[in-house]
Amino acid sequence: MPATACEVKVLAHTTVAPNIRLLAVAWPRADKAPHAGQFFMLRCWPDTAAPLLSRPISVHSWDAATGTLEFLYEVRGQGTRLLAALLPGDTLLLTGPSGNGFDAAAAEGKIAVVGGGIGTAPLYQLVKELAAAGKKPDLYTGFRDEPYGLERFSPLCGRVHVATDSGKVGYHGLVTGILHPEEYDLVLCCGPEPMMKAVAAKCGAAGVKCLVSLEKKMACGVGACLGCTCHTTEGAKSVCKHGPVFDSKEVFGQ
Repeated sequence: MPATACEVKVLAHTTVAPNIRLLAVAWPRADKAPHAGQFFMLRCWPDTAAPLLSRPISVHSWDAATGTLEFLYEVRGQGTRLLAALLPGDTLLLTGPSGNGFDAAAAEGKIAVVGGGIGTAPLYQLVKELAAAGKKPDLYTGFRDEPYGLERFSPLCGRVHVATDSGKVGYHGLVTGILHPEEYDLVLCCGPEPMMKAVAAKCGAAGVKCLVSLEKKMACGVGACLGCTCHTTEGAKSVCKHGPVFDSKEVFGQ
């Protein structure tokens, strides 16, 4: 489904944790409904102004009944700082939805959903789609110190497991320390690449299928510029066009 560009209005914009924002906008194209794992290119500054590139941000939640589209993102650069200044009633340009995401309808068996930090952002739409398909996954999340956004996950998941680097909440250590892939038929993962590689390695050793959502710097967002190329077992592929969701064996070799 080709991406489309629309000027949209901000409905709400809140701070959920230090440097973590939740942006809700009105998406007018019901015929271009996003799915879990897909992303949009966001821009609220002139084409001639810096930064040059729009910002790719994954879909956190899509409500077809209200047309509300949400993005949970981290403020960590010039582009996201400009986005963070948006107020209700302001407008911005969205281009999308783009990419190949998670196929919730095809997920079978016992499922674990694993996220690390802001990598948990696209997983909320994923568990919503799994719930709509009659599936209730277990959730495993890892944070540095204080978890955020998990209250929305709880009603849609079986067990919710939390690990923190500081030990302030839940298991003291990495999320891979509490994940046992052999208990599942499928693991769906998004987070920092080292974490995803570690999850993929454990899944590979247990013979369990693992799908990962990659993050790369993007320019065009539609696969034309090859700026987000990744190496796979089938050759070079664009994360924005062929992904961001891949089988872990294809991108990590395990």
